[in-house]
Amino acid sequence: MECPICGSDNITVLKSKETSSKSKHINDYLLRCNECEHVFKDRVTQRNPISCRLIVSENENSKKTSIKLYPDEVLKCGEVLLADDGQVKVNSIETKEGRRDSALVSDIKTIWATSLEIPARIGLSIDFGGKVKSYKLDLNRDFEINTNDIIRIEDYTLKVHIIKTGSKKLSTGSARADVIKRVYTKPIDLKTYDYNLTDNIVQINFKDDYY
Repeated sequence: MECPICGSDNITVLKSKETSSKSKHINDYLLRCNECEHVFKDRVTQRNPISCRLIVSENENSKKTSIKLYPDEVLKCGEVLLADDGQVKVNSIETKEGRRDSALVSDIKTIWATSLEIPARIGLSIDFGGKVKSYKLDLNRDFEINTNDIIRIEDYTLKVHIIKTGSKKLSTGSARADVIKRVYTKPIDLKTYDYNLTDNIVQINFKDDYY
């Protein structure tokens, strides 16, 4: 709030009054400018939060719930929201016109999100020269994997060759577990390794498409 006479924001609230309806919240103020002593009124109107349908993914499971958001705000994919069960990351936004990367909250039908309160689940594949063994691993979301890392899985020592994220494949560099989709590895004849992920295994498969 600014003084309409001198433009200063050095304001003292003399009186305030709140009124609410089903759709909005109104604050009426009597104010005094501390610079020029001008006394004036101002009103701040805010629409009340509305309930939005929220579907939260927890690895293979999904949970339907709802979240209250202000209708005049713009929601974007990638934003983090605080839901009833903790933080979630927005993956997709559905409106009457279809999926969007961003939308006004009042136009949203469904928000699709991923829980940030559980470990990240990634895939890891071992290439045995045509035959592939595949794992699903649960890792801390901020755990970082680098290309050329040496990993121990069960009785295998592996070298990371490619890291696949949701948007690209990395042949150099690193990525956090919360963005990794799959790590591609090959067995090597070494006894030493950077870290052991055997305790992080949640599923093993013997058939998978490599790359």
